[in-house]
Amino acid sequence: MPHALTLNPRTTALVMIDLQHGIVSRPVAPYSGPQVVAQARTLADALRARGGTVVWVRALVNEILALPADTPMRKPDAPAAPPQASELVPETGAQDGDVFVAKRQWGAFYGTDLEQHLRRRHIDTIVLGGIATNFGVESTARAAFDRGFKLVFVEDATSGLDETMHRFAFEKLFGIMGHVRSTQETLAALA
Repeated sequence: MPHALTLNPRTTALVMIDLQHGIVSRPVAPYSGPQVVAQARTLADALRARGGTVVWVRALVNEILALPADTPMRKPDAPAAPPQASELVPETGAQDGDVFVAKRQWGAFYGTDLEQHLRRRHIDTIVLGGIATNFGVESTARAAFDRGFKLVFVEDATSGLDETMHRFAFEKLFGIMGHVRSTQETLAALA
């Protein structure tokens, strides 16, 4: 049975990972890209309305570090992605008052100003989701945990390249690092 959860909107930030054209359009599981975006928008609208912080992180696709690997995410000779691949999909409902972070690694903290944005706003809790569970979301979660942020993982506002990997992270890892909740449970915690 999960612990009761109450979130103070003033010290909570929604951090959504990589809800951009080049990623949302990929086949993901267990939720489709558009399903994740819809849940993210619901969370963003609710948190923003209560005075919370909304952060949209996007990967600069053509600048992501690509080291030699047995199964590279992108082939070395692949053509450059179009600029739109790195832009947020409009369905997020992102607004001018939101925080926007561009990254060049899987995780959203390394080489970005994300931590500075959060600390200046006195954020102590991150509600986290996005695509993909085991890459950008998990990398960001580990860095946030190392920095002492409390974490809430929104299961139905997150999806992976593979459902088995997604389930493993949510069933075996994320509950050790923080709280695992649905969108509706997270909204109820904000009330």
